[in-house]
Amino acid sequence: MKIIRTKEFTASKPWGALNISNMAGITTRLHWTDKPYKWHINDGEEVFAVLDGRVEMRYRQNGAEYSEVLETGDIFYASIGTEHVAHPIGEARILVVESEGSV
Repeated sequence: MKIIRTKEFTASKPWGALNISNMAGITTRLHWTDKPYKWHINDGEEVFAVLDGRVEMRYRQNGAEYSEVLETGDIFYASIGTEHVAHPIGEARILVVESEGSV
């Protein structure tokens, strides 16, 4: 059993993470960041939940690029093959659920 106070979590570098669980190869991690990630495609599906802050999520589908601002409480679901990149607007804390070892 553990309780995680997400608003108190910080990391020593952008996208630093606290590993919360690994359930049969599906990981749940809490990330802190104040810098963009990189364009990537995950090995599987990804659930990306903004717990604190705001994040501009950019993604590509059918050759076109889109952008949505995610507010605290919003969830972005990336299906297999969805190319995307997260750009925090200031500091953000994000819960990510994905296959173990995914980018």
